[in-house]
Formats: sequence, C-alpha cells, structure tokens
Amino acid sequence: MSATTQSITVLGASGSIGVSTLDVIARHPDRYKVFALTADRRWQVLATQCLAHNPRYAVMKDPASARELELELRRQGCPTEVLQGDEALAQVAADPLVDTVMAAIVGAAGLLPTLAAVRAGKKVLLANKEALVMAGGLFTHAVAESGAVLLPIDSEHNAIFQCLPNHRADYLQEGLKSSGVRKILLTASGGPFRNTPVSDLSRVTPEQACAHPNWSMGQKISVDSATMLNKGLELIEACWLFNTRPQQVQVVVHPQSVIHSMVEYIDGSVLAQLGNPDMRTPIAHALAWPQRIESGVASLDLIATARLDFSAPDYVRFPCLRLAQQAAEVSGMAPAILNAANEVAVAAFLQRRIRFDQIANVIEQVLTRIESVEPHDLAHVQAADSEARAMAQQLITQW
Repeated sequence: MSATTQSITVLGASGSIGVSTLDVIARHPDRYKVFALTADRRWQVLATQCLAHNPRYAVMKDPASARELELELRRQGCPTEVLQGDEALAQVAADPLVDTVMAAIVGAAGLLPTLAAVRAGKKVLLANKEALVMAGGLFTHAVAESGAVLLPIDSEHNAIFQCLPNHRADYLQEGLKSSGVRKILLTASGGPFRNTPVSDLSRVTPEQACAHPNWSMGQKISVDSATMLNKGLELIEACWLFNTRPQQVQVVVHPQSVIHSMVEYIDGSVLAQLGNPDMRTPIAHALAWPQRIESGVASLDLIATARLDFSAPDYVRFPCLRLAQQAAEVSGMAPAILNAANEVAVAAFLQRRIRFDQIANVIEQVLTRIESVEPHDLAHVQAADSEARAMAQQLITQW
C-alpha cells in the first residue's frame, strides 16, 4: 500500500450506498484500499464483496449470518477475518489503520459505530443521517473535540457543501453566517405520490411506496421518501452539519432530481449543484475531497433534461415533513423521538400492519406523549429512543 493510499472501512457495505462506494473504490485501486466491510444479515452479498476487495475484516451484526459468512469465506480460501456484533462494528470504525469511514448503516443502528469513527478522529463520510438526527449536539461536539473531518454523502447535503465557499469543512464550528449565506434550498423529488390524490394514500401498498421515480434505494429510505419524512430528517441533518437554524432551510419540490440543492447568499446569488441522480457522484466527491476523481457517472445532458420544475411542498399530502420541521424547531430530544417512532411505523407498514397514511399518525402521537428535553449523554438519547419505539409499538398493536 502506497503512502497516499486511503484505508477505508465501509459500514453498511451491502446496502445501496455501500455498493456504490465499492464501485467508486474499484475504479481507483491506486488511491483506495478496503480495510473492513460490514453488514447486518446479507452475508451472501458481503461474501462476494470480500472476494472482490479482500478486506482485513468483515463484520456481521447478526451471529448466525457471521457463521455463514465465515464458512463461505473459508471454503473460497479468502483470508478475511470475520467478526460479529456491535463492538466489532465500533472496532473496525476506529481502528488505527483506518483513514476513512463510510458511515452507511441505515437508521439508529448506525449511531454507535459512526460515533466511534468520529471519536477516533477519522475522515467520516456521513450517509447515516440518523446519527445527527438522534444526537446532533453530542455528535458535533465529538467532531470538534476529536478533530475528525465530517463530509456529507446525502446528495442534498453534499450539494450544499459543494455550493459553499472555499472547500472548507469547518461549518460545524463557524456556521453559515460567516460565509454570507442567507438560506439553504433543500430539494426534494416529491417521491412516487407527488401527484396522487390525498384520498388514495390510505390504499397505497409497500411495493408502490418503494418504487421511487428517480433513485434506487433500500425499502426503509424509499418509504421515507414517499412520506417525505426523509426530507424532514435531511432538514434536521442540515441544521447540524452547517450550524444553521431550521428557519434558514427551505424545502423545494423538484421532481427531476437534477438540482440536488442550492445555497442563497446575502447578495442575491443562488448557487446550485446539478448532476444525474447517481450516488456515486457525492461518494466520489467526498472520497477525494478536496480533489476530484472519476465516479463512473454519465455526464448530465441538459438538452435532454429540457426543463426543471419547482414547487412548495404540500403539507396535507406530506404531514411527516411538517412533523419533522416541528421537531427541528423544538430540538432537544424531539428529533430522536421522531426518528424512533418513524422506524417502527415504517417497519409496520412494510409488514402490512398499518396503512401508509397511519405512519404520520404514529409519529405525531408519540411526539405528543413524550416530553422533549436536552440530552445530557448518549445513554439519555438511547433511553428516549427505546421509550419512543415501545410507545409506537403499543399504539400499532392497539389499532
């Protein structure tokens, strides 16, 4: 390995972000080397990735999946060492030999290993928005204390970062005011139900909710996009990433997903980042930052795109976005409670236990019943998360 080669751990390697990350890495074997790959249960996918990238470690959260992976890798003669459990996830995120960590575990499960990478002072490519949603204050304090470099991977936040001046990464400390920024324009596709009559939303199926018109994503994120709760989580994440207030983040529905977000300056200038809807672009940008590398993404054809449309979000159609904005304004523990209730509600919808339109009902009732206070440590956040999940499960069981 050369002195300039980055050693990378990919948390959540079997998901769409992890797969795209490995695609970009494979295009630049002289720059990047995979140190560890992790997944929850999809050991077959991880086995294929281990054979292709030969990491030092592979971590499965599920014990049975870890055993299956180890048997398969030994059968194939692959020397990768298989580890299991939450402690192992944190271990490969914080290992002294690791330079960069792609944090792409979906949901609250990604918080602890991502925080371990931050505390170890790594370059952290953040695709797990829940880490900031749940524990934004604690998380950003850890970044400042450790000297970690935090770079956003969500296409919207990466676009915002690219539109900010001087390729700096210190907005956590400085805030946007010092850069002459008036507001952030956070774009949203509107998902598959942007034009569906509101009266029909109670009858949509999980298959319909997961059929995003522009992006290829996992089930949970696809449902979040369909309810626009995902955009609400992104709003909360933007406030923490760029040290700004919810009132300075405006959600704009842009169905083509060509403009990934914009930044308005106090002189009236609006800068936008455009590109094809392919996550390899923000991944390549963050991997090579402050340089640029080939991502494998096709050039954007503006002539073929022909038009770019914009509209305000419909809060009757998307009550989850309204709830997320309210949680952002309340701050404290409210975003963690929102996220926990949503994860339970989305799982129940995918299992056909509740209707699509009941996801927002679950979130709102849980937010109403649990008081939001400022968290004083990670255990406090985890306790609120557990309480919200238990309450959401109880509500769903009663329906």
